[in-house]
Amino acid sequence: MRLEVVQVPVSNVDRAKSFYTEKLGFVLDHDVEHIPGMRVVQLTPPGSAASIVIGTGMTAMAPGSLEGLQLVVPALGTLREELVRRGADVSEIQDVGGVLFAHFADPDGNRWVLQESTRPEVRDAHIPST
Repeated sequence: MRLEVVQVPVSNVDRAKSFYTEKLGFVLDHDVEHIPGMRVVQLTPPGSAASIVIGTGMTAMAPGSLEGLQLVVPALGTLREELVRRGADVSEIQDVGGVLFAHFADPDGNRWVLQESTRPEVRDAHIPST
């Protein structure tokens, strides 16, 4: 089994889509309305095998109720600088027992964690520039 898609509850799909694509650099996979009232916007973080889905008519979760989604990155300092440059409000980097973390929230308050990889194969991966 492989986790491939996580629903993220938002109140304004266009605002969230803009945040994830423009400020975080997620790739827009598709934005479709399968049936009236059900809009599905799938976005993938650069280099990720898993995607998120935002939209309407898909979940009963309250907007902003999701927390703890974690993005593991090879160079947290470099990525944090890039995200802040793009206008994302990312916390300062914290060192927790030798592992580096930073945090941010989307416009609805869904809370995310950035973690610098401790695995060499991820640490050596290329971060796409924008």
